[in-house]
Parts: sequence; structure tokens; C-alpha cells
Amino acid sequence: MNKSLLGVLIFFTALDNCFSQTKDTKPGSGKVVARVSRTQEMYSVIEAGSTNTPTPKKADPKSLTDQNLLHENFDQLTAITAIGKFSPPLASRIYSYTSLASYEAFRFQKPGARSLVKDLKGFPQMPLPDKNRKYDYLLAATKAFFTVAKQITLAKDTITSYEGKVYGAFKNLLRNDIFENSMQFGELVGNAVLKRASMDKYDETRARPKLVESQEPGKWRRTPAGYLSALEPYWGQILPLALDSAAEIKAPLPPPYSLEKNSAFYRAATEVYEIGVTLTEERKMIAKYWDDNPLVKDSADKEFGSKKITPVAHWIGIAGIACKMKNFSAMEILKTYAITSVAMHDAIITSWSQKYLHNVIRPVTVINEFIDSNWHSFLQTPPTPEHSSGHSSISAAAATILTYTFGENFAFEDTSDLAYIGMRRRFSSFNSAAQEVSISRVYGGIHYRTGIEAGVTQGRAVGEYVIRKLLKASAKQKL
Repeated sequence: MNKSLLGVLIFFTALDNCFSQTKDTKPGSGKVVARVSRTQEMYSVIEAGSTNTPTPKKADPKSLTDQNLLHENFDQLTAITAIGKFSPPLASRIYSYTSLASYEAFRFQKPGARSLVKDLKGFPQMPLPDKNRKYDYLLAATKAFFTVAKQITLAKDTITSYEGKVYGAFKNLLRNDIFENSMQFGELVGNAVLKRASMDKYDETRARPKLVESQEPGKWRRTPAGYLSALEPYWGQILPLALDSAAEIKAPLPPPYSLEKNSAFYRAATEVYEIGVTLTEERKMIAKYWDDNPLVKDSADKEFGSKKITPVAHWIGIAGIACKMKNFSAMEILKTYAITSVAMHDAIITSWSQKYLHNVIRPVTVINEFIDSNWHSFLQTPPTPEHSSGHSSISAAAATILTYTFGENFAFEDTSDLAYIGMRRRFSSFNSAAQEVSISRVYGGIHYRTGIEAGVTQGRAVGEYVIRKLLKASAKQKL
């Protein structure tokens, strides 16, 4: 598809976008606002008050590119996961399979581009395009992406509304045979990825019984305010994408449970308590910024489970920001999204495996029982054992991939969560952002320092593993 036709496509998509528009909120306002489509923000080509359908001549083909539609697809998925309040493990599964499907369908845009799933575990032979047919691989990538998304998010109505507008624009611009070929190929790729998803043991974990919490001293018990049941206690049994198993990369061991004043465990609990009772406004802001948990609330929320993105979606947003700053090609964008998602997917599996293996009690339980019965954490504690920190592991894995891709000192402004909590922050590097993520969990009162350090070690190891497997293996094949 030439750039002129593609510009018209995204022009129509932007005009007919399914998101409602709203004025931007001031950074730090903490208010949840309706999303503003990024394509809507970028392309305001209709005069105010006009009710006439714009003509393609009003679009600027030079500024309307493949990249915009790809980013918008991921933005749509993030909105769906926020509205659906998907947990971090579920979100990791959603982003990894959708991003891989999109990449595998689009890679044929560049002859010789390396398949990613070929180097991953458990994928079937992927479909190949017919050499005697013509395709639009952007359309195929979009079809593959949403074929997977509809199946594993169960948000078919919402997705159908969005993708119908995109497909309609393509249909108006492409020859009918190219449109049909592209749609069919995208669906074939999506279904092949879904075949792998059907065998990753997700369905088996749905049938397992609820975890019965232990009454043994030092073991996890339900925490206030919701006293929710354990979240995804069997997620460590999900088949990784790059790793051979969850046990391949383990976290450092937690300190032995002890209430002796000089023990490592008691000192870690005391640190959380002392930070909590002297929590500064800056530390509150950092904790709130990285909360990223749609299933729980922080102390400022009036409503339980207000709309938030997950840690996975937050780092996908950061990956997208970096791609835009470097003006990455469509192929580079999809590869970055896919490999970052794979790393986070496997990091969560390893973290959850360690969580339920060690089953470490959360700070709020220890502090309320043995230090101060009136103390409460600034953030609501997630319903999982403490060690290792999942958010720290996810963030370290993502930061490791993005640092390898964009460089050590890649400064950026993070606006990933702006539309959801009205906040933005600047960072000097991906690693500095990941470090702030980790300490934010101590500020929030939900992790010991030992738990976040273990998560960082584990997540970084997963990221380095994925780099060796997927990036260094194809280093000679420049996208």
C-alpha cells in the first residue's frame, strides 16, 4: 500500500475513532479521565462546527503513517484491559500473544525478516503468504492482533466496534482481492497463535481449587481492606514463551521468618513500618504513580477498583513512547512491543512461581500483629504472597529489553498513565524508572526491601535471557 492511500486510511480511522474526546488534565491531578485517541489529537483536520464528511485531500499523507495505526491498536488494547480490570498475569498473556500475532503477520512486509515464534516454545508452524497473491500486511497485522485479542479478552463487542471502522477504511481503499487476502492471512496467523495459547495450561489453572491460606507463622494470609482470595496461585504453572520452565530463573531466597529484633526479616518489616509512618508527599506521589493495580485501590481512591492500567500496560506504553521518539519503523515497533511483552510474560510466571513457593507473609499482617495494630499501608496490598515483587520483576525485565534496544541513558517523559490517573513523570533512563517502580512498593507499604530486590534480580535475568534468545540471535538481521 502506498503512503498516500495509507494516509487516507488512518485519516478516516482518526475521524471515526470510537473513543470520546476530553480536555487534558493537569499532571498530578489524580483524576481518571476518558481517553483521547492519539490519532484524534494528532489530526484535527475538520473546521470547528463542520458537519461535512472530510475529503481525503485534507489529510497530510506525509504525517499519516503505518506507525500511528499500530500504536492505536495497542492503545485500544490498553483501554480494554483497564476497563476489564485484568490482573497483571492476565494482561501479560494478552499483550504477548496479540503482539506476537501482529508481528508475525507483518514481518512479510520486509523479505527475510526473522520469525520470533520460531525461537519460542510451543508454537505451531506459522502460515505463509501465497506468493501468487497480493497482501496489505498492515491490514493483516491488525486482523491477526484483534483475532487473538477478541478470543483471550472476551471483549468482542468493544473490539468489533473499533476494528470494524478500521477494516471499513481499508475496504474503501484496497482492491477487493487484496483486502480479502489480507484479512484471511491475518486470521490464519491469529488462529495459529491462539493454538499455542490453548496449550499453555491457562485453562487448566482455571479449574484448580482456591488456595487455602496457611496458618503457619510467617506464611501469607489475606490482607485488608478487601481480604481477597489469593490471585492466580497457579500462574507459575503457565508455560513460558522463552524460558524452558518457571524454575529456570529463581529469585534470591527470602530471609527466614523471625520476630527477633535483630533478624533480617524483622528489620525488613520495621523498615516498611517506619517509612509508612513518616511518608512524605513525594513518596506518596511515587507510590501512587506506580500503583498500576486495577484490582485494588490506594488511600486516595473513593471507589474500590477504580480504572487503572496494569504494570504490563504501563511498560507497553513506555515502549511505545520510546519507539515514537526514535521514529521507529512499523517493523521495529512491532518487534519492540513483542519482545518486551515476551519478557514481561515470562517474568510474571517466574515471579508468581516464587510467590506461591515461598508464601511469604505481607508487611501489613506482620506490622498489625506485632508492631502497630493501627498502622495501614498507603497502597492496598495486592492479594498475593510477598516474595518476590511482581511489579519489580516485570519492570526490570521490560527495562532490560528497552535499554538493550534504545541505549543506557535514554531519557523520556512517561505519559502512559496520563489518561487514567492524570500524572506524568520524566526519567533519565529505563533502569531509573524501573528502580523507582521497585522502591515505590516499599513506600506503598506492600513489600519488604528484600522482596523488591529479589524481583529486580529475577526480572533482569529474564530480560537478559530473552535478549540472548531473540535479539542477539537476530542481531545480524537489521530490521
